[in-house]
Amino acid sequence: MRLDTRENLPPPDWPGRSASKIVAAKPHRWHVQVTGEGPDILLLHGAGASTHSWAGLIPFLADRHRVIALDLPGHGWTRSPRGRARLGDVAGDIAALCAQEGWAPELVVGHSAGGAISLELARQGLLRPRHLVIVNGALENFRGAAGVLFPVLAKVLALNPFTGLLISQGGRSVQQVRSILSSAGTTLDDAGLARYAHLIQRKAHVDGTLAMMAQWSLDDLNRRLSDIAVPTLFVHGAEDGAVDVSVARRAASVMPAAELVTLPGVGHLAQEEVPARVAEEIRRFTDR
Repeated sequence: MRLDTRENLPPPDWPGRSASKIVAAKPHRWHVQVTGEGPDILLLHGAGASTHSWAGLIPFLADRHRVIALDLPGHGWTRSPRGRARLGDVAGDIAALCAQEGWAPELVVGHSAGGAISLELARQGLLRPRHLVIVNGALENFRGAAGVLFPVLAKVLALNPFTGLLISQGGRSVQQVRSILSSAGTTLDDAGLARYAHLIQRKAHVDGTLAMMAQWSLDDLNRRLSDIAVPTLFVHGAEDGAVDVSVARRAASVMPAAELVTLPGVGHLAQEEVPARVAEEIRRFTDR
């Protein structure tokens, strides 16, 4: 995959590139992809990913909807100031972007960290969707030793201006990406692996991902999950090695209008591994 030296839009062969545009909404310059016509659906990817994560799912949704996918702050081709990666800030900035562009999502679909953002948008009433779908939602902080060491490490890495470059140079191998995703129970084809290999070659993307991890806290959200009355579907891969399905089960159990569907044999990137199945569950839930 070719690197885009202009640093403003993805390369020509990036998934959904024909729909890509840059939208300035302070304090970010957002990379967004808008496809289809109809009621709005907003797609929010997870930490370390980009709009490409939805490439397999979008065709199943765009036949009846206007589908809006964006790169989270500091991710992919969205340019963001440092210090704007806290959950509340990200949710507020996404809501401001939607208001500016006249988007009114009836459905918000969030994967992993994007699932937490989706729930925060609903909790604060920043958006008022009719439904939420949380795919392999990362809704709990790290526990045990990892809970102490990982956030500290992320903060150190985020403060070191050379760290992103070193990680990018060390992550060029598709085999390394395959190993990382395998630990999350995910198997992708060569094209899917190449997209992540491309992303971690980009210092801005790596720095943005580290900044988000360094500022991430879900304590307030988890205390208030029971306040979220929006009908919510949790879709979770049974083989997810990054976020155990018990996380989704606990969240669904405290929310007043939530249910859980578990996908056997599927890992952390359910929307990339089995997009047709995820689309089927989304349509079943929203049509009902």
